[in-house]
Amino acid sequence: MSSSRRSWSRAGKALRAWRPSQWLVAGLGALATALAVGVPTDVVPTPLFGRSVPVQWWNYPALALTAVLAGLVLSTYVRPPVAPPVTPPSTQPPGTVLDGRMGALGGVLSFFAVGCPVCNKLVLVLLGSSGALSYWAPLQPLFAVASIALLTEAALRRLSTQGRCPVTASD
Repeated sequence: MSSSRRSWSRAGKALRAWRPSQWLVAGLGALATALAVGVPTDVVPTPLFGRSVPVQWWNYPALALTAVLAGLVLSTYVRPPVAPPVTPPSTQPPGTVLDGRMGALGGVLSFFAVGCPVCNKLVLVLLGSSGALSYWAPLQPLFAVASIALLTEAALRRLSTQGRCPVTASD
């Protein structure tokens, strides 16, 4: 079995072992992410924000996938009520800090991916409004794919190592 396939298998096993509190955090994290990214970008319509350019069809699935994956990553940080002793730091698998950074970067990229191209002040300063529409808007779907890929990898890494290095409270 390839290492990628083993990772998916271990991640599935970790998800099946989750307690209701972890699923609750995943759901609340997904909802919070959907609101944190969707409201300011006006993908989730509210009277608080507006958009100069209409929402694209792919913004909805990109936001939904981002929210679900971010909720899963967030819930991997929930400590089970009774956890076995923690593995000493020298034997823990590398990359746990990188996993958190990949998840955070994925969330930030999703914000840029689903946002209005001419409403982004940074893009407007760098490219102007015509540049935002001509150059930035066509790149946004690629940012969405990169965001989802980073969040998927972060979730996969966190879930596939959950059984090997459980988190416990420190004394």
